[in-house]
Amino acid sequence: MKKLINDPKDVVDESVEGFGLAHAHLVTVHPDPLFVSRKVPKAGKVGLLSGGGSGHEPLHAGYVGFGMLDAAVPGAVFTSPTPDAIIPATAAANSGAGVVHIVKNYTGDVLNFETAAEMAQADGIEVRTVLVNDDVAVEDSLYTAGRRGVGGTVLVEKIAGAAAERGDGLDAVAALGQRVVDNVRTMGVALSACTVPHAGVPSFELGGDEIEIGIGIHGEPGRHRIPMENADGITERLLEPVLTDLKPAAGEKILLFVNGMGGTPSSELYIVYRHAVKVLEAAGLVVERSLVGNYITSLEMQGCSISVLRLDDEMTELWDAPVHTPALRWGM
Repeated sequence: MKKLINDPKDVVDESVEGFGLAHAHLVTVHPDPLFVSRKVPKAGKVGLLSGGGSGHEPLHAGYVGFGMLDAAVPGAVFTSPTPDAIIPATAAANSGAGVVHIVKNYTGDVLNFETAAEMAQADGIEVRTVLVNDDVAVEDSLYTAGRRGVGGTVLVEKIAGAAAERGDGLDAVAALGQRVVDNVRTMGVALSACTVPHAGVPSFELGGDEIEIGIGIHGEPGRHRIPMENADGITERLLEPVLTDLKPAAGEKILLFVNGMGGTPSSELYIVYRHAVKVLEAAGLVVERSLVGNYITSLEMQGCSISVLRLDDEMTELWDAPVHTPALRWGM
């Protein structure tokens, strides 16, 4: 294993410390228990909090700032944060109007955020939860009961964050986040495995000419393993189950999100995006908005995911709204 680390047990602490130093104008790092909060809170605004295992950067701390999250809780690599960190992060995200927890559907995340929400509410903080479960690859996996939360999480955080920034109330922000969840689907592929630092070996094995269709962001098994294909063929394999499940009607406007898993160059992601647009337009869909890049990763895994979000006018307006975070910024 060759990685730019010191001691494997210090990876998350040292990484978050460096992140805080690099973006000190946007975020504050709280070391014990570990969480990240917005540098300049906005009084009276609904707070947004998310979190999960590290190794998916820039998710989630990279989206703390104006127009997105008010706090994020990084756990150990591929391991849910515990309530003892989520509870103070919830308090830090609260500016008097309550807090929405955006939680990816993994068993540990669900249980720990649920416990933290109950304790925060006992302390007088109103909490609502939006559960993200956009992965169409499998119903159940090693980490979930039901579908996994993957690329759609970024879209939920952006759109719900914009709603909170404009002053929407607690229930309205949560309902909008749920509307995004209901209208987004994702499918991923792995060309290679990643190596968790404390494990020191790849999380799964793929033959030199094999790829895994429907892989999870922790290396969970997908739908099937097949011989390597060209980019257009892989793109079609990812889009087919997404469109079958989402069932968008001809003429509908969509957001197309092609996400890298950490080890795939932008040039390859744009090749995937290019063919995805052709497939979607052939189906009568209008690609109204786009996002291409490494936004929810799996360490250094090679591969990508494709997310399709069915847009309405309000979601489009909120997607376009100004955002200023370490990893996503426009319109300021």
